[in-house]
Amino acid sequence: MRTISHFIDNETAPGTSGRSGPVFNPATGAQTGEVAFASDAEVDRAVAAAKAAYRSWGTVSLARRTALLYAYRELLHARREDLARLITAEHGKVHADALGEVARGMEIVELACGIAEKLKGELSTQVSSGVDVASIRQPLGVVAGITPFNFPAMVPLWMFPVAIACGNTFVLKPSEKDPSASLLLAELAREAGFPPGVLNVVNGDRSAVERILAHPDIAAVSFVGSTPVARAIQRGALEHGKRVQALGGAKNHMLVLPDADLEVAADNAINAAYGSAGERCMAVSVVVTVGDAAGDALVERIAKRAAALRIGPGDDPASEMGPLITAEHREKVASYVPSARAQGAEVVVDGTGLAVPGHESGFFLGVSLLDRVTPEMDAYRDEIFGPVLCVARTGSYDEALELINSSRWGNGTAVFTRDGGAARRFQLEVEAGMVGVNVPIPVPVGYHSFGGWKESLFGDHHIYGNDGVRFYTRGKVITTRWPDPATAEGGINLGFPSNH
Repeated sequence: MRTISHFIDNETAPGTSGRSGPVFNPATGAQTGEVAFASDAEVDRAVAAAKAAYRSWGTVSLARRTALLYAYRELLHARREDLARLITAEHGKVHADALGEVARGMEIVELACGIAEKLKGELSTQVSSGVDVASIRQPLGVVAGITPFNFPAMVPLWMFPVAIACGNTFVLKPSEKDPSASLLLAELAREAGFPPGVLNVVNGDRSAVERILAHPDIAAVSFVGSTPVARAIQRGALEHGKRVQALGGAKNHMLVLPDADLEVAADNAINAAYGSAGERCMAVSVVVTVGDAAGDALVERIAKRAAALRIGPGDDPASEMGPLITAEHREKVASYVPSARAQGAEVVVDGTGLAVPGHESGFFLGVSLLDRVTPEMDAYRDEIFGPVLCVARTGSYDEALELINSSRWGNGTAVFTRDGGAARRFQLEVEAGMVGVNVPIPVPVGYHSFGGWKESLFGDHHIYGNDGVRFYTRGKVITTRWPDPATAEGGINLGFPSNH
């Protein structure tokens, strides 16, 4: 069985705490590794390495940082299949989805390659007689990232390339459920030429997180995960005087207006709800219909497509959806189907009895479709984070908008329609941070920023893009006055300086 360690100061660092956790292959249910959990001393060692590295890295030229990031991007491209295989082996998502995850992470590396453009300051001359004022941005120092299991490569790549490009050094604490992709990312950074201590990885559980939040030498913390944990991360970071961006959970709604192309809407609902087994914060978990005729027609189309989905191990090219991350999570997700039935929903498709031949011990769950779901039901109120799609019926656009805006989350949303005026009205009136128009999962490209509203974001900055640069830097304003040599005593002297 494989032992999974830490990565500190450009070296593999075996765990010394005596504590560890299991890593499984979700498709087989077999334990494939044991990941070391960091002690406070091991977290401190990683922070000390990052702090020592910052003394020189913070002043490395933009040209040098850019050259290293370009080299890193090329290594990621060359090793993308290896990264995808690790993701599939430990997370379970199908290979094509894992490759897509790596590609989306690489977008942010490419953004970081152009960081010089983002770090340009501003200059105002002659604001007063002989006085100029400049605004610049400087790195914070040591920063940390705490990342979730559902995107073990992409979310770390949303964080550390931008932070490092801005001149910071980084300590990453990935999910203990699928840590290997993050370690490969760190090894590739070493291969690209990043100095020791610039990027460090410590594995662990809540104890490691608490030490990161309390450590006095960490200036800022980025987090992606569930809303309760995001709220706790924000509270802990602020208590210890740290800057924080904590991205929480979601209940993303997809509004389908009566004029929409229902075939297209059904295709997109299937992809957005069941892709990556629904284990993504931008998954569509509620389809909102307007009018019973359109609702009936759409549910029929979604159900037909759901029944045809091919579910199996992620390394099988025929599989369209893989297993869930753990047996415990599978059981929790499955529990929402009988609960919804008991609370009055119509179970159109029940995937809870699925068995994958040859993988009976895997953490597989079939897709479920729940119709006529209402806001008081558990399936609507909770973030299920699995392949369960709810359909909520409304009688008008205004009723649908009110339903969506009353959600405590505001991560992403989408509208499907042929009416440009209706789409424009929706994108202005809906209370969510990311909006798709005939796009079911509106994850922004790298040069825009990702983040929601309400209980989907704790902190003022979204992740990556311009917000990411602002989060990982701080502003400084410099006001200068130099004497005019033409009026200075003694006049202009263009001669060589003397030694006396």
